[in-house]
Amino acid sequence: MSQSADGRRNRTVDYVETPIRVRYADTDTMGVVYYGTYPIYFEVGRAEYMRSKGIPYKRFEETGFHLVVVHLEAKYYNTAAYDDLLTVRTSITELKSRGLTFHYEIFRDGDLIVQGKTRHICTNSDKKTVVMPVSLFEILKDVNPQ
Repeated sequence: MSQSADGRRNRTVDYVETPIRVRYADTDTMGVVYYGTYPIYFEVGRAEYMRSKGIPYKRFEETGFHLVVVHLEAKYYNTAAYDDLLTVRTSITELKSRGLTFHYEIFRDGDLIVQGKTRHICTNSDKKTVVMPVSLFEILKDVNPQ
């Protein structure tokens, strides 16, 4: 953690960047990425974030837990089109015992296209809200300062 000129601590945000090539199927009749496609890109970024931390989401689910999306936001700044190479930057902005919030920024050639977030709760195989497994919480806590 670094310190700013006024003495406040600056927290560095841990993020993972994932490249995505826009498929023709991702576009609408106007030739731009359909707005409903971006949550799919968020999911790709989220899965790669978890994998980069050593917890592939499939393996997490195999332990009987799930991170269920309970809220999604997206703000659109620009458009993307077929064959554009996008970068999904994913981070965690909030981590609590029963859930977390992922933050996403999608860029094309350095220009911000979409910014969004998804909030998740941890559930067990009976779909009941539970405390996140300590192993997952500790890994995510260590890479995402509170």
